[in-house]
Amino acid sequence: MVCEACEFQDHFLNLKTSAAVVLNVDEDHLDYFKNLDNIIKSFRKFCENASNAVIINGDDENSMRAVEGSDKSKIITFGRRESNNWYPANIKHIGGMETSFDIMRDGKLFCKATLHVPGEHNIVNAVAAAAAADYAGASPEGIAAGLESFRGAGRRFEKYGEAGGVTVVDDYAHHPAEIAATLESAVKLDFKRVWAVHQPFTFSRTELLLDDFAKALSIADKVVLTSIMGGREVNASGITASALADKIDGAVCFDKEHDESIELVSQYVSENAEEGDLIVTLGCGDVNKAARRILELLNEKYSL
Repeated sequence: MVCEACEFQDHFLNLKTSAAVVLNVDEDHLDYFKNLDNIIKSFRKFCENASNAVIINGDDENSMRAVEGSDKSKIITFGRRESNNWYPANIKHIGGMETSFDIMRDGKLFCKATLHVPGEHNIVNAVAAAAAADYAGASPEGIAAGLESFRGAGRRFEKYGEAGGVTVVDDYAHHPAEIAATLESAVKLDFKRVWAVHQPFTFSRTELLLDDFAKALSIADKVVLTSIMGGREVNASGITASALADKIDGAVCFDKEHDESIELVSQYVSENAEEGDLIVTLGCGDVNKAARRILELLNEKYSL
């Protein structure tokens, strides 16, 4: 059984796992944790709860801090560096979203892999998945076949469609590090321009990581923001999406009521996107509604 765990309010500490896989540890949910040290302490407890193995990103300093002093016999590392137990080698970007590479285990070839989702982070994710699957007893041939057949998860660089030479995808990224990874992957693809259409989620995260969000979103050629989706929070500080837009050159923001904001963003992007552009909607709220609406408007525009 595979479960995606969430650290918010230490929910993931209720899970008692045979093996824990930690991709990275970053500053998030600061409304609860207050600082990075507290986040690392919680991840240490999560890793200690794993009865048999901790498969962890050996390249990520914060992740490795979480397992300092732990039983080394159950620590399995993965990452880009050859110092890890598992790492990729001979990476070749074939074209589009296809990449081939070797998966190495303890310095020896484990299997050859082909991946059909973009981004350097997904190569590392694939290596982590291979390490976990190997731990669970899967064969190298089975792991290679599984990676070859994988075409992405819902809301993870999920392609919604094309119209007039414009491609629309949606991604769940809602933390600066996630947004940066997604956009860095996007700009390496064969598109004329990359649009980042972002819906900030929670007022506290937006305010506390404002500069980080601005830096990550600036990777795109065009940035369009909806209003902040507050989720579980009340806007005690008065933070707005416009404050984020002000930190990004050329950003456009529609800081209106929720439904109006989604519609205005969709209209603006569909009117200004050009053939060869990639539009990426980003956020863990309902910004995918904008992706669907943009595609609908593009289809209307180019069917005339």
